[in-house]
Amino acid sequence: MPESKTLLLLKPRGFCAGVVRAIDIVRIALEAFGPPIYVRKEIVHNRFVVEELQQKGAIFVDSVTQVPEGERVIYSAHGVSPEVRQKSKLRKLRIIDATCPLVTKVHVEAVKFAREGYSLVLIGHRDHDEVIGTMGEAPTVTQVVGSPEEVDSVVVPDPNRVAYLTQTTLSLDETREIIGALRRKFPNIKGPAAQDICYATENRQVAVKHVASDADLLLVVGSDNSSNSKRLVEVARALRTDAHLIDNDRDIRPEWLVGVKTVALTAGASAPEHLVEEVVKYLGSQGFDNIQELEIMPENVRFGLPPEIVEAIAAAPASASVES
Repeated sequence: MPESKTLLLLKPRGFCAGVVRAIDIVRIALEAFGPPIYVRKEIVHNRFVVEELQQKGAIFVDSVTQVPEGERVIYSAHGVSPEVRQKSKLRKLRIIDATCPLVTKVHVEAVKFAREGYSLVLIGHRDHDEVIGTMGEAPTVTQVVGSPEEVDSVVVPDPNRVAYLTQTTLSLDETREIIGALRRKFPNIKGPAAQDICYATENRQVAVKHVASDADLLLVVGSDNSSNSKRLVEVARALRTDAHLIDNDRDIRPEWLVGVKTVALTAGASAPEHLVEEVVKYLGSQGFDNIQELEIMPENVRFGLPPEIVEAIAAAPASASVES
C-alpha cells in the first residue's frame, strides 16, 4: 500500500465578510432590479467570481464614464475616490456602494488627518484599486510607500505633523517594518486608533504561520491580482516553506508534489470555497487523503447591507427569491 500523505486544510480561509457582502450586493441587485447592473472594476479580485456574475447579467467596467447615464452602478469592495463619486453624480448614476466597511474606515481616517493638517503616508501598493481610492481622499498631502527603503524618500513640510495609514490587505510583518522605519524618521508620527490591516488578512496569515513548519508545501487559492492572497505566499516563503499561488487545481504542477508528504491548503479572502474543494479532490487523487482541517481561530464577522439593497429586499414579494 502506498504511504498516506497529509493535507492540512486551514481555517479560516476564503471569503471574508466584506467579500460576502460585496458579492451578495451584486446578486441581490440583479434579482431585485434585473440586468443590466454595472459594476465599476472587479467586485472582488477573483476571476471566477467575476465570470459567474457576468453570466447572471453584471457588466464590469473600468470607469463610470462607460456606464450609460441614469443606470445603476455598484462600486467594488475596494472603494472609490471622491472624484469617481463626482463623475457618477454628473452622469446621474444610481449608486450602490459595496465598499468594504473596513476600507471605508481608512477613507474616514484619511479625511480626518488631512483636515487636521497632517501629511499622510499611505502604506500599500500604488497600483492597487484600494490604494488608488484611499489616496483620492487627500491626494495633495498623501504619499504612498511600499517598502522600508521607500521611507527614505518621504519629504514633508512639517516632520511633526505626519500620520500613516495602511492598505487593509498587507503583510503584517512587512507593514510592521515600514511603520518602524517611519517612526525612526518621524518620531512624532501618528497612526490609526486601531490597525488598518483587516481581521481576515491577519487571521489567514496567522494560520499560515501556525502550520508553516509542519508543511512541505503551502498552496494558496486566489487570483494573481488579489493582494491578500499573494501576501499568504510571501508569509510562508519568509518562513522557508515552499508556497505557490493557484487560481484553481489546474494550476498545480506535478513537480511541486515530488517528495512532498504534507501539503497545507488555504485560500485568499476573495476565493470561493468550491475552488478549494476542487483542489482537495485533486490532491486526494495524488495520495493526499489524510485530510486534517485545522481551525486556528473562529471567524464570525458579518457586515450589514447598504440601504438600497435592504430596501430592495423589503420591497420584494414574499414569493421572490431575493435573499440577504
